Amino acid sequence: MSESRGVRAVKSASRTVALLELLAGRGDRPARLDELAAELEVPRSSMYQLLRTLVDCGWVRTDTTGSLYGIGIRALLTGTGYLDADAHVRAVRPCLDEASDMLGETIHLARLDGPDVVYLATRESHEYPRTLSRVGRRVPAHAGALGKALLAERPDDGLPVPAGPLAALTGNTHTDRAALLADLAGVRERGYSVDREETVPGIAGFGFALRYDTPAVDAVSCSVPVARLTDEHEARIVSVMRELRTTIETLAAPAPGAPDWR
Repeated sequence: MSESRGVRAVKSASRTVALLELLAGRGDRPARLDELAAELEVPRSSMYQLLRTLVDCGWVRTDTTGSLYGIGIRALLTGTGYLDADAHVRAVRPCLDEASDMLGETIHLARLDGPDVVYLATRESHEYPRTLSRVGRRVPAHAGALGKALLAERPDDGLPVPAGPLAALTGNTHTDRAALLADLAGVRERGYSVDREETVPGIAGFGFALRYDTPAVDAVSCSVPVARLTDEHEARIVSVMRELRTTIETLAAPAPGAPDWR
């Protein structure tokens, strides 16, 4: 078992977390007992006992036959508790509303978590369909505006990205490190990142790191359909988002004595 700060990991706790993350990652695809046991390399009998315990506690749900399993409602309560308790998220939400109203576009807040960014808040545009950027969604940091804005805050030799080829979400996603590093150099020079259909076909994005932490762990972005992205509209997006970043960094500056969750 792995160790953290000299403390041995508790096997049962690690197994429980792995199971919940696996079920959460399957979305609307419930899993059977044998699938879960095989995926996590856990004896079938042990997996069954763990599942039944979590079903009783509300962390896992099962269908009427008792053969299919999915993530339970307690996971939602914990997730919303995380958002409600985060001072940065609370401070940023009204700013996202204002920016979305001004631009007529979708505005996001996300946080770097290992090699991915996780969406914490989204204000959807009424002008075009959803871009699959729901709260809680994970996206590889190298593949979009939010992640690239945050990667650019770090030295090239300390980027939290996988070794070897990078995963492609679209045909425009950077899949090799050299291309990504060249892009990040441009981000540092401009002060913001640009995503040209690297995450979602037909959607461009502009990302801005929020520097109330060093290095920044949160970023905001604006998503816009490329079909209506004129030079004038792009310039306005960048101007509004720069102002938004300045406002957020002022509002969300850590209060004296506030916990440092990094």
